[in-house]
Amino acid sequence: MAGLEGLFRPRGVVLVGTGEGREDVVRWALRAGARVYAVRGEPGPGVRPVASVAELPGDVDLAVVLGGDPLPALRPLADAKVPLVVVLGGSSPSADRLRGAGPRVLGPTGPALFAPLRDDLGGPGIAVVARTGPQGRPLYALQELGVRLSHWAVTGDEADVTAADLVAYYAEQPGVGAIACHLDRLGDARAFLRAAGRAARHRVPVVALTAAAPTTRPVLDAALRQYGVVPVGSPDQLQDTATLLARARPPRAEGVAVYEEEATGAAAHFAALASAAGLRASARPGDPLDALLADPDVGVLVCPVPAPHPPRTDRLARALADAAVATEKPVCVIWGSPAGTEAAYREVLLGSSRLAVFRTFGNCVAAVRAYLDHHRRAAAHPSPFDEPPFDEPTFDDSPTAAPSPAPPSPSARRARSLLRPGQRLSEHAAKQLLRAYGIRVPREQLTTSAAAAVRAAAQIGYPVVMKASAPRLAHRGERGLVRVGLTSASQVRDAYREFTEIARYDRVDLDGVLVCQMVGRGAELAVRVAHDPLLGPTVRIGAGGAPAEAGAGTAVRVPPFGEREARAMVDELRGRPPLDGVRGGPPADVDALVETVLRVQRIALELGGDLAELDVEPLVVRERGQGAVALGARAVCRPDSP
Repeated sequence: MAGLEGLFRPRGVVLVGTGEGREDVVRWALRAGARVYAVRGEPGPGVRPVASVAELPGDVDLAVVLGGDPLPALRPLADAKVPLVVVLGGSSPSADRLRGAGPRVLGPTGPALFAPLRDDLGGPGIAVVARTGPQGRPLYALQELGVRLSHWAVTGDEADVTAADLVAYYAEQPGVGAIACHLDRLGDARAFLRAAGRAARHRVPVVALTAAAPTTRPVLDAALRQYGVVPVGSPDQLQDTATLLARARPPRAEGVAVYEEEATGAAAHFAALASAAGLRASARPGDPLDALLADPDVGVLVCPVPAPHPPRTDRLARALADAAVATEKPVCVIWGSPAGTEAAYREVLLGSSRLAVFRTFGNCVAAVRAYLDHHRRAAAHPSPFDEPPFDEPTFDDSPTAAPSPAPPSPSARRARSLLRPGQRLSEHAAKQLLRAYGIRVPREQLTTSAAAAVRAAAQIGYPVVMKASAPRLAHRGERGLVRVGLTSASQVRDAYREFTEIARYDRVDLDGVLVCQMVGRGAELAVRVAHDPLLGPTVRIGAGGAPAEAGAGTAVRVPPFGEREARAMVDELRGRPPLDGVRGGPPADVDALVETVLRVQRIALELGGDLAELDVEPLVVRERGQGAVALGARAVCRPDSP
């Protein structure tokens, strides 16, 4: 990350070649107080010519290659110890070729990277990373609304330096109040999450607008939140949420007070919208401003101004700006005028670096909710890397290092002996995999004759459950291939014979019949390991059947995570009441559920490259003290697994 300094505080900049954007680079560098050198092309005002890169002085910390193939220039620049190269336009060599060439390389990108930042604005700044100039333009325009940008970068093709590198760098820079990212793709989503984890450690909020397919969006958003990122859905929400998080100190209370000097209905309308979004909001028209801010139950004050009405709204704007300076609590104003040209808005409200000013009720609600949620979560979960999920491994939170738990455990070695590339495991084999990781399953035996099934039932103890077993056997219950509560040898013998007849008729090649212990009732859930195209292995929990698709009623996390995060997953479940006890019944053994989730996570960490899917369903969570038992399991190996 040290090489990125030249992108923001260059001492010397060298131009290599000619091409579009040269004048932008020169203006930017001179404005930053850097010496500017040119290897080829006209020197121009303020630009010093040099015959070759070898003649550069030692203070050059940024090179800009203008057009063409950058590779021929990289080796001489590396020999000259130039730490960072920006490729402006030109071709895009493969990342492997660039990363082995010496200096770090940003781009290929466009001239928007060298847009100058205003230095006349105060308050905590927003550090921006966007993939293209048009994507970053709404954030750049925040300066016109009085919001200071501390850093600005456009990554382009991200052949080497990525958004993750920049987020990790921003997190350690003074004066950064929040990091705003507009990224239409995440080339390495896990690297971005690790960089976000670094920002979480430094208590720097990260707000991100990303593009993802509808099937991936819930998983990506859950992963972003897990690592302290605030996901948003539009460029205007990105602007408003980043501004509030940059300017507002952590909340002291959860209450949202909605202030109005006179009752117009706007306060009540906003309070209703905020309450519907899960905020503890109340309309307080007529209450004195200073009294609201002094209320210990108020964490955020919001004042909607539906329309300008001078001189009253002029006085109100000044009172709000003064109050924002005098309080530690965030003061938010919604200015409803369509024009937005009024002096109260342009000069007073936007002129305050302590106010958060919005133009719509919806964006204000979304930003306040994100602000409270972010700080609530940050207080409970400072960083995923502060709590390793297991005792023995440690995790490197650098943006280029992959999560690396301890060497494969004995559990992994036992489990891998069951895996077959591209194959679906039978339920019995899948349960053996779970048992290898200490996940409780019923006592059971796989039998291949009626007599063996009777002997197994006697050993297990009546009543028993019988299930036909085959790797690709679906809808067993509908086919009549499951029997529950069998209490005698004759019932077991008859069930076995019926199973073989049904299988023969349906042309199912059984590998046997499972005779299983009956397990008492409890809350039924499902835990799943799935492979996400962006994030790799993920762990999901939900009501029986729900985790097949992430969304309502499920909780999703990306390994590694620890016990606190596993408990947070349980708390998120909309089907939580069965865990708390129904109709006076005893509560479920949540501790056992959390332990099971962590053990499934271990499978994801150690076998995630081998497993395409693992379903533990139903997982019966019995009453407190009686544990959790996996009654069913299904596993599918990845085609390329070892």
